[in-house]
Formats: sequence, structure tokens, C-alpha cells
Amino acid sequence: MGLGSLGGWAGGRGTARYTADRTQPGVRHAVLVTAAVPAGRITAMDTAEAEQAPGFVAVLSHRNTPPLHPVTAGMYPHRLLPLQDDRVRYEGEPVAVVVAEQLDQAVAAAERVAVRYDRQPAPTTLDDALADAYRPTPLPRWGPADTRTGDLAEGLAAASTVVEGQYTTASRHHSAMEPAATLARFEDGRLTLYEASQGVFNVRTVVACALGMAVEDVRVLSPFTGGGFGSKGYTWPHEIIAAMTARHLGGAVLLTLTRAQSFTSHGYQPETRQSVTLGATADGRLTALRHTSVSPTAHYGEYVEMAATCSRTAYACPAITTTHRVAPVATILPTPMRAPHEGPGTFALESAMDELAHELGIDPPELRLRNHADTDPTSGKPFSSKELRACYEAGAQRFGWHDRPPAPRSLRHGHELVGWGMAGATMNQFRFPAAARVRLAPDGGVLVEAGTQEIGTGTYTVLAQVAAETLGCPAGLVRVRLGDTRLPQTGMTAGSSTTLSVGSAVRAACRNLLTRLVALATGEEGAAEAARLVDGALRRAGAVPLPLPGLMARHGLTEVTAEGTWSPADDASSLHTFGCVFAEVAVDEDLCVPRVRRVVGAYSAGRIINPLTARSQMTGGITWGIGQAQLEQSVTDASLGRFVSKDLAGYLVPVNADVPGLDVVFVDEYDDQASTIGARGIGELGAVGVSAAIANAVFHATGIRPRSLPITPESLLVPRP
Repeated sequence: MGLGSLGGWAGGRGTARYTADRTQPGVRHAVLVTAAVPAGRITAMDTAEAEQAPGFVAVLSHRNTPPLHPVTAGMYPHRLLPLQDDRVRYEGEPVAVVVAEQLDQAVAAAERVAVRYDRQPAPTTLDDALADAYRPTPLPRWGPADTRTGDLAEGLAAASTVVEGQYTTASRHHSAMEPAATLARFEDGRLTLYEASQGVFNVRTVVACALGMAVEDVRVLSPFTGGGFGSKGYTWPHEIIAAMTARHLGGAVLLTLTRAQSFTSHGYQPETRQSVTLGATADGRLTALRHTSVSPTAHYGEYVEMAATCSRTAYACPAITTTHRVAPVATILPTPMRAPHEGPGTFALESAMDELAHELGIDPPELRLRNHADTDPTSGKPFSSKELRACYEAGAQRFGWHDRPPAPRSLRHGHELVGWGMAGATMNQFRFPAAARVRLAPDGGVLVEAGTQEIGTGTYTVLAQVAAETLGCPAGLVRVRLGDTRLPQTGMTAGSSTTLSVGSAVRAACRNLLTRLVALATGEEGAAEAARLVDGALRRAGAVPLPLPGLMARHGLTEVTAEGTWSPADDASSLHTFGCVFAEVAVDEDLCVPRVRRVVGAYSAGRIINPLTARSQMTGGITWGIGQAQLEQSVTDASLGRFVSKDLAGYLVPVNADVPGLDVVFVDEYDDQASTIGARGIGELGAVGVSAAIANAVFHATGIRPRSLPITPESLLVPRP
């Protein structure tokens, strides 16, 4: 069997195996018992009835859980070590884990665990905690909480027009199709974890640290993850609990979160309260920009939704001030969610820009063009590449924007008011060091290996394309193996970083493979830029093709292997992706129900490796933006300190009827400063700017300015202008 027949993409064929689908000999099932109060202490826990349940194996709580070690390495911002004390810090916190032979038995036994609490007072909503808001610590990849460029007071004094608005976005949950799950097996002193994860190497580091094990004794596998959107990026307490339980009991344990537990076990996107002030001259040139944001965090940890960060780079302006504050509440720690920071932030910024355009009587795209930033206005660095001007042109043309009458309530279709709105989009670009390995078989089959995860974005396909392009062979000869800490190390599948980071490592490995093949053929070391693998032979300019079987047999090789690494260069440039979104909305004049009718997105994101998967990513992101604009919100019951709807009946996400025709265009671009393959990231960019474009379209349709998300019918039930 040649190497080319190993690994590969199974998602499209429906044969992908996700964590909860896997079985192990003698596997037992674990079910969490979670806290029913938002803050307090456990005063009593009765497990006697649970222990008599059929199939019962064990129950672990703070009374008998083995001690865990502080997590001093890896990404574990949650910081809490589970089941170590009697304190409760948020509703839904694990207070016990029950293990039984079968899943239904474990569920039944867990329901028989009786817990009593001494509830203690604690703020459960942002309103309750605003008085205690504070400046957060700087985030390594996002910069300081506050920035100031130029003199804001002078900028406002120089403005002929000043607009100021207050904007809010709702708390939201990731709601991936696949609930988080961990299958842990402890055998012969070694721990193997199958994970629904966006970062197998981080899980390995955190779990090894918490359990006091050597990293080499922990293996984590995640070849397929059924969506994460940020929730499966960091490591969370339930993963440590599954690993700890397996080691404590021996053998295999499977822990799968329920849909309700998904709302309280691996973070959420926190609500934001934002304020944007814009000052501009009569011809629309910005003179001042102030953007502030406050969001909730947990009492025991800190997460900052850096909503104002978009305003640091979006537009040329001599005076820009941004600030962030967080307020501690009794909640699970928030976490990144597609799209973190810029997703909520551009709603406020781009709504304010639309207000300014309306006030000045300037066409919204024209206002943005007049304030186009040729260099990063905060850092002063040049952008690595930026084709945003082309995006405005392409998006407006495809949408037909030039036919838009500027006055609100000027378009109708029967009983519906029709509005057209647009918004800009930008996303900070993440990059992580990565390594890859390439194996070549005599039959020409190629196996690409990297530890990164497939989370539904087409990573198997794209990496195979990069390898095939570099080697010169057909993509059908390339197979890819992913999601295993025994493979070359990569970063998390997060921050829209995988294609450019791991793809660059794959290209490096393939070039090293060609170099080695040339050395085998010629006996000389050297570059192999002109070498290619064509029809099962090594071909070089001016040389006779060498069939691979003979070349490898001559040296006694059954395969040829090469490795490659890639690390981001020092950031001499400002790395961002860009785009713009145009939306058409119809609002029933009597019922005030807004419906999105069509959306056009135009994007500047470097080279597009696979147009089909890229378009899928962008339409998926736009769908996320529609959900943010119209449907999604996780409401907290202040008295109970819990999310009201922990299911997909009360937490609304877009369905087919909510998603109209989506048109996506990428402008031609190659960014060799971002990566060696010319690509930047796209996974989150599609979710940016959509909610603002929809809100601006609602204003154009109705004359009512939405400043809170989601935009509900009741928010439009105001006296007509």
C-alpha cells in the first residue's frame, strides 16, 4: 500500500468519525453534575441513591477527587481546577462527575445526586457589576486595553460635525453542531485523549500539567471536530475531569457535554456596551475618533472583548482614542467567538460611520473611501497588503449600489419598506509557528502530516493542494493526516491562522523533499526550485526524468521523508484582512419584522488557495453575522444567575429561511509578507461588518436607527417619522 492511500478527507463522504462516535473496549460513561446557583458553597452532597443505581461505577466530587496540580503552562485562562473545593463560582460549574457502565445509566445516576448550597450574593448581570468595572491587563496579541493617537480634544474642536452613539451587543453562544466530548483512556501509565478540540497540543500541555504527568505520556487526537467557532480553542475543566477520571479508574471514559452544558462549560461571547464619537470636516474627513467598550468577565479570571480594537486601524484619522473595561460577574469565563472583538466592535463603528454619512449627506462608501487608511493609523506601520479600495468597487458594482436613493423610506415593495446598507470589515491577522512532514512512496503517493485540526474548514483539502502545487504532482496523489500530538507541532486552529501558517510549513517540507530527491539523483546538495514530481518521476530542467521507484531502490529507500517549519517573521507590517458588506433588508410596515433579502461581500484576504472552500467559509461567516444582527442573544435571569435558554429552542440561530442569496467576491491579491503561500486568513472575516450593514439597511428602510443587537420587531415599534 503506497503512502498516497493513507489519511485523507472523509467529511464530504460522511465517514468522518467524531469524538463521541468512537468506542473503546470497556468504555464507561461520565456525566457531569453541575451547580444550580451562581455563587456560594456546597453544604451537603448526598450520593447514596446514585450509588445504588444500575451500572454505577463511581462518583467523584471535592470530597474524594485526587488533588490536581496548578496549570502553569498552556492556554488555560479558566484557571479553576475542577472538583477541588466546595466553592461555586458560576451556575453550571461542575460539582461532581458520575461514571456508569452505560450512558443512560450514568445520566440516571447523576440525576440522583442531591446537592445543597449556601448561596452567596454576587452580581449576575453586567448592569449589576458596572460599578466595579476596571481596566484589564494587556492582551499579548491584541495590545493594551487603551490606546491614544493624537489629541482627541483638538480633533473634536476641528470638526464641523460630531456624531456620538451608544451601542450594545448581546451575549451569544457558539452552539456548534458537535457537543464537546472527551474520550480518555489510561493504560500502562499513559493517557490517550480523543478530543473535540481546536488545539490538541494545548490540551496535551494543560492536561499533563494538571495531572502532574510528563507531556510525552499524554497523547491527544482530534482528526475531525464538528465546529468550534472558538469554544473548543482553549482547554476547559470538563477535559481535565475526563482525563483525571480515566486515570483514577483506569481504562476508558467518555464524557460528552449535553446541549445545556454547552452553554456553561466552554465560554461564550460576552455582551458589550460601546460608545463611538466621530468628528469630521464638512467634506467628510475624520478629525477625531473615540471608541469605548465595557463587557463582563468572570470573578476568577479575565477575558476582554476588545471591541474597540477595530477603530485603531480601520480609518485614517489624526486623533484616535480607544478604551476597554471589564466588569466581574458570576459567570463562566467568556472566550473568543467567531468573530471575536471586531465582530461586536464593527457594529458600533460602522453604524456610527453610517450616521456620519447620513448627517453629512455623503454616500456611505464614498465616506469610507475618503478616510481610507494607507498605513496603520495607530502603529504607523505599512499594511502587508490591502486591496480594500477594490473591494468597495467590486461590492458596490455587484450589489447595484449606485441605484440606491439616499433618503430613508424611499424604497418599497408592497407592504414592505426596503433598505440598502453597507459596512466595512477588518480583522486582525493571527499567525502561529508550524511544522509539517511529507512522506513520498515509490508509487508517487504523498502523505502530508501535521498536528493541526480539521474543524470543518477544509484543511485536509487545502493542505493537499499546497503540497501538490509545490511538488508538481496531481492533488489526487496527496493524502493528509491531521489532529495528533505525535505529528509535527502546529498552533491552534483559531484566529483564521491555519491555512497560512500550516500551509507555509507544508510548502517548506515539500521544498525540502524536492531538495533531498535532487541530492539523491545528483549526489549534490542544493536548491531544487525547478524540480517537480510528474508522472511518477523526478523531472528537472535539462535532465532526463528519473522514475521514483528506480531512484529510491538505488538508495535502498522504501520512502523519502522531509520536514519543514515556518515561523512568522517580525511584524514590520501591520497584518489585517479587509472587506465590505452590502445588504438589502425588507421590513414589514405593519409587523415591523425585518428580513434580509440579499447580501454581497467583497474581501481582501491575500491569495485564495481554494475558491470553493473559501466561499463556503465566507457564506458561513455572513450567516453568523445575520444571526448576530437578528436572532442571537443569551439572556440571563438576574435572580437565578443563569442563562434562560440553554437549548436551540430558546436560543435562536439562522435557518435556511433566514438566509437569502449570498454573493461573495475576493479581489485578486498575493500577500508574501503574511505567508510564503501568499494567503491571509478568512475564517472569521466573513462574520465582520454584516450586522452593521443590516442595521444600516434597516435605518434606510425605516428611518429608525438600530443601536442594539439583535434587531427585534419590538425595537422598531416606535412612532413613525
